[in-house]
Amino acid sequence: MDHDKLRNVLATGETVAVEFKKCSDGVHSDTYETVCSFLNRYGGDIYLGVEDDGSVSGVPRNTAPQIIKNFIKMVNNPEVISPTVYLAPEIVDYEEKTLIHIHVPPSSEVHSYKKTIYDRADDADVKITATGQIASMYIRKQNIFTEKRIYPYVKNEHLRLDILPRVQQMAVNRFQNHPWKSMDNERLFHSAGLYGEDMATGEKGYNLAAIMLFGRDEVIRSVVPAYRTDALVRKVNTDRYDDRLIVETNLLDSYEQLMVFAQNHLWDKFYLENDARISLRDVITREMLVNTLIHREFTHPYIAKFVIEKDRMFTENANRPLNNGVITPDDFEPNPKNPIISSFFRNIGLADELGSGVRNLYKYGRRYSGKEPQLIDGDVFRIIMPLDDAYSFDSGSGKVQLSQNIKGENCTLTEKAILDFLKDNTTAKQTDIANVVGKSLRTIKTEMALLREKGLLRREGTKRSGRWVVMEKLDAYSFDRGKVQSSWDV
Repeated sequence: MDHDKLRNVLATGETVAVEFKKCSDGVHSDTYETVCSFLNRYGGDIYLGVEDDGSVSGVPRNTAPQIIKNFIKMVNNPEVISPTVYLAPEIVDYEEKTLIHIHVPPSSEVHSYKKTIYDRADDADVKITATGQIASMYIRKQNIFTEKRIYPYVKNEHLRLDILPRVQQMAVNRFQNHPWKSMDNERLFHSAGLYGEDMATGEKGYNLAAIMLFGRDEVIRSVVPAYRTDALVRKVNTDRYDDRLIVETNLLDSYEQLMVFAQNHLWDKFYLENDARISLRDVITREMLVNTLIHREFTHPYIAKFVIEKDRMFTENANRPLNNGVITPDDFEPNPKNPIISSFFRNIGLADELGSGVRNLYKYGRRYSGKEPQLIDGDVFRIIMPLDDAYSFDSGSGKVQLSQNIKGENCTLTEKAILDFLKDNTTAKQTDIANVVGKSLRTIKTEMALLREKGLLRREGTKRSGRWVVMEKLDAYSFDRGKVQSSWDV
């Protein structure tokens, strides 16, 4: 946290969106009341280790990690905060004192703390018991987040309940004692905020978030007819496309299909971080795709896009903008557009704490292409990630030169990698090629068979003592564009 910003917060004092807690001997119940009221109103920031007058008393540095651990456990307990939430407190050092900062986003759900609903009025947390006040809260939230809209005629048979065991396992992989581990289907849907009641109409049932996460394809098409993600590769045929995938299924399967599409068309460049190999490609595309899947406005007719070009890739999706303009890690204020869906993705490990996506895109984007991404908030939200196939963060100079003669514009990335390796390793075995390229042996055999059919690779000699010969063919062919450039030279 920026110290100048914190200094201004402390000087201003408690407001409708700021709360100070002393927290000298742990987190007390009134802190969770504030969490509940912030979730139910506009969101806000809680500072542990600060007196009511804004003076900093601090929390014991050695106990701060345990305080955070206990806090996270409590807000993920449905018996305490219902529906549960995922929050990410941070430790802040300020003028030789230790503080804990907790950002609480507004929620599309009405939350309760130990079965009591709280709302925020000025700088106080107020119990809400009157039916009219509770109904007004539901109405207010319905108008903000369309994911909360109830569909009373959607039944279990309209949902992909077969996905639930996979979801529970993913949640357990993220948190060993995750509450979803032992829940039945009904309790899990209630805990995740996917089933509720419209207090304005009295309707009960599954909401739009449940349909987008678990709905059968035909149900999703019926509820949100314009929903789809159009994935395109435009490297040779820039007027149309070289490859295309239209995704119209639930958000969980959509994520997996789009990730495979990205893996097939982007280089997985070598990169080490703390002696561990990290896939820059997967980190970047994960953040881009998760963002476009969970933060879009599903009821808008704009078609979401994921496009890979020669010098960039980008995503676009309909959006409810908070601040029009370019987003950077320094001026970004996390605020989920679909809190129920966002929380669900965090619980199963497909998303991290709010704001981490922006930081990861900037950090790993530089390492992948040597350039910074652009994130543009507007009616259409855009993420633009530069691409540079010749750039390598770990190569020393930053640039690596692929074999100049192996261009093959209508080859896949796997095929290009195979050709590039075999040019200098003519007697390599297919198992060696699989290890270097990072694909299964079965995939390597299939790709090499296709290369031989294309005339880009041939085998000389016997199976045991022969060698591979790369046919260096410059090929930028696109049938649709009527363009052929080729020269043969062994």
